[in-house]
Amino acid sequence: MDIRGVQIDDTFAEAFGMRGARIIITAKNQKWAREAANKMTGFATSVIACKCEAAIERELAPDQTPDGRPGISVLLFTMDSDSLPKRVIERVGQTVLTCPTTACFDGLPGAAERIAIGKPLRTFGDGFQGSKVIDGVRYWRLPVMEGEFLIQESFGKARGVGGGNFLILAESADAALDAAEAAVDAMAGMPGVILPFPGGIVRSGSKVGSMRYKTMIASTNDAFAPTLRAITKTSLPDGVNSVLEIVLDGLDFRSIAMAMQIGIDAACRPGVHSITAGNYGGKLGPFHFYLRKIMSGDVEDAPKEGAPA
Repeated sequence: MDIRGVQIDDTFAEAFGMRGARIIITAKNQKWAREAANKMTGFATSVIACKCEAAIERELAPDQTPDGRPGISVLLFTMDSDSLPKRVIERVGQTVLTCPTTACFDGLPGAAERIAIGKPLRTFGDGFQGSKVIDGVRYWRLPVMEGEFLIQESFGKARGVGGGNFLILAESADAALDAAEAAVDAMAGMPGVILPFPGGIVRSGSKVGSMRYKTMIASTNDAFAPTLRAITKTSLPDGVNSVLEIVLDGLDFRSIAMAMQIGIDAACRPGVHSITAGNYGGKLGPFHFYLRKIMSGDVEDAPKEGAPA
């Protein structure tokens, strides 16, 4: 398959199950909603070392938020159910509660599984907190020096998908970065998907484990490192001198596949040799994003409902 002179490899991106929550942060204006969201999603690129993966999903207009104020939607994912509440409580408590004018709401109201977030955070009120039930939903009001912090008592928990990806193989570092930036811009704001790495782009792609250091769960993807092509088993075609990776997490298979379709198309530009993906022979996870199927418009090929997460 060829798109504007860029080869799309016949391979698949291998992804794994995660558990996720959508956190809606509102504030007096978009500036303060984004300030809280930026802090909340800091150091959340990879579960390898960050314990969670999180990023801004999209901006929300006042008519899209529970309290009619400007907002930001954040998605946060962990590898298992038990750690999700802890990660959300830590980050909401330290970055949203502390930020001027903010309030915090559940972005997955229809989720059957719930996690307590506002309930444990209410204790910051030191007994002065109060609650109110509106339309069957409980909210907590915590007194703070500025006034009050409002937070919903429980948040929805959903099965998610982590590790959707594609690799941009380019003639130069500039060409790779231009293509990656175009892909990120094209995918920005798509619902149900986040790009957790800085600017949505990864330069330090990894492989599972290590050839030399047995305690490492991941190490440099030497097969795609241009400076190592003479001393390792390289996967780089002639003329490729720089590679960048886009990693996607999402609430469902289809959302990631649709984002990959748009992002890959945007990355097919001058200076790009080919687009490929990271897979590990099916050993890493049950979610397989076949690049050529996706680019042909087939975004429905997902595992059965209830795949491991």
